[in-house]
Amino acid sequence: MGLEERRQTIKAQREQLISELEAIYMGAFERIGQLEMGEGAVARLTQLMLRSREAAITPLQEEIEAPLITRAPDQTGQTN
Repeated sequence: MGLEERRQTIKAQREQLISELEAIYMGAFERIGQLEMGEGAVARLTQLMLRSREAAITPLQEEIEAPLITRAPDQTGQTN
């Protein structure tokens, strides 16, 4: 497998994981909405879930969007 194929495979896996995580969080938010808890408890739980979602998904998205380094810097100190 070539370098570009590996990059595409890794990117596809990250995107799939993001999609799966989004589905998990959506289901959890829907369940919370159906529970008969006080508004304060729902708000606190929702806030925790939002923070958890952000911590889980943001690093994956950042890695997908990160620019690729296509070559090593010149080790001699010369500019091209």
